[in-house]
Amino acid sequence: MVMTNATLAELDALPTEELRERAFALARQRRDVKFFWDLFKHVTTSNDDTQDGWLGSLDATIDDVVALWREVTDHTYGESEPLVRAAFIDYIMSPAK
Repeated sequence: MVMTNATLAELDALPTEELRERAFALARQRRDVKFFWDLFKHVTTSNDDTQDGWLGSLDATIDDVVALWREVTDHTYGESEPLVRAAFIDYIMSPAK
């Protein structure tokens, strides 16, 4: 089980890769494909036609989405890093739905 009781300051002090690992572990635990889809919107430059319905058209599993994330980002986020970090921190601090 992923611990989510860290403070904002503690999480903000962590490297992006540590935040990613924590957020991904939590999303796996929650089986939250939507979390990954929201991240893709931050780091991809696909047009709306490509994104519209994309996730629903795949019989995606969490592991498929994580593999795709690795392929798309190679754990480098460029200009999107501040947004991605904020998404990771927000997700880690959010209560389970």
